[in-house]
Amino acid sequence: MSRKQKNVLIRIIVSAVLLIGLLITERFVDISNAYLRLVLYLVPYLIIGYDILKKAFKGIIHGQVFDENFLMAVASVGAIAIAVYENGSYSEACAVILFYQIGELFQSYAVGKSRRNIAQLMDIRPDYANIEKDGEIV
Repeated sequence: MSRKQKNVLIRIIVSAVLLIGLLITERFVDISNAYLRLVLYLVPYLIIGYDILKKAFKGIIHGQVFDENFLMAVASVGAIAIAVYENGSYSEACAVILFYQIGELFQSYAVGKSRRNIAQLMDIRPDYANIEKDGEIV
């Protein structure tokens, strides 16, 4: 794993632990203050999703509106807006970003592994080749 992949993995683990902790806490403790719930769920959301939001914002500035980062940002911010409006659960927004980042990590790992395997195959090729023409090696 590369350093970047390890950093993403750490963020995924921290965010998942916080999200699971919040879900368990809400089972046993009634957090009736809507603003407190929003702030508590924004912590794992921003830990896992700040880079997606940042890339989406940069994409909008550069005119690349409909890339995957923008669409994920719209989906997760929309889930937060619905939770705020209907006093619902913020866990969906966190889960959307969390599962997206897990998928991106798997994709990055697979692409890196494929590139390393191709590079290893290129290393086993011979440095030169003999050409036989009319029975003689040229």
